[in-house]
Amino acid sequence: MATSSIHVSVIIPCFNAARFIAETIESVLAQTYSSFELMVVDDKSTDGSAELVESYARTDPRIRLIRMQKNAGAPAAPRNLGLVEARGEWVAFLDADDLWHPRKLELQMQALNAHGALMCSTQMKDFRDGDQVVFEPPPVPLPIGRVTLTQQLLKYRTPTSSIVASREFMRRHPFNEEPTYKAREDTDCFIRVHEDMPFSIKIIHPLVFYRQQANQISGNKWKMVGRHLTMLKRYRLRSGEGLGAMAYVYTFTHFLASIYLRLIRRML
Repeated sequence: MATSSIHVSVIIPCFNAARFIAETIESVLAQTYSSFELMVVDDKSTDGSAELVESYARTDPRIRLIRMQKNAGAPAAPRNLGLVEARGEWVAFLDADDLWHPRKLELQMQALNAHGALMCSTQMKDFRDGDQVVFEPPPVPLPIGRVTLTQQLLKYRTPTSSIVASREFMRRHPFNEEPTYKAREDTDCFIRVHEDMPFSIKIIHPLVFYRQQANQISGNKWKMVGRHLTMLKRYRLRSGEGLGAMAYVYTFTHFLASIYLRLIRRML
């Protein structure tokens, strides 16, 4: 595929996701926006994930399998390798077990062009294995919000699998590959991103479906509280200053909002 025909590079980090990766790939192939390449960066899977992706690549030239030379143990390094290899002007991130609404890329590219923004996220909706995933039609006109640095610190508002962003901008803000940032590398990255832009835009409609699993590290709230606080205590603004006591405040507001939202979703 000629580079000039690629507008969006979709980056999927993959480790032992053979149970889910086909459904995830299919949700990308079903996009109404077709000017993309799909890169699956395999982190030395042992369950046949890479071979499954290869079978897709043989039938669709938009799909590329990129193999990590050694297991990184977290999605930061595969995502960074995807950024290096990306040929599109824009990059989109997608976890190997999540799903996209068929119009996700189409609507985001329209919004990015209309608002002249460098990054666009969307709302997401949780689901579990066995749930019926229903892709509801987006409202017209499409509601668009803005996300600022302060809003991002108070509560993480940009689900990673929802993001489309400028490739060159993201290359300036790679994911932190240190083991202590595991499961917070995306939060750290998109706080830094928002410090370097006035705002990003967000589509106020769920265009991403987040698969909840019992063994997810993100499901262990107490562990995540500690990781989040450690990340914020280590964070340095461009001025060189730390967040000080606000690291505790932002950790509290982040998880209070997260718990509240999940309780509300269970009631609906």
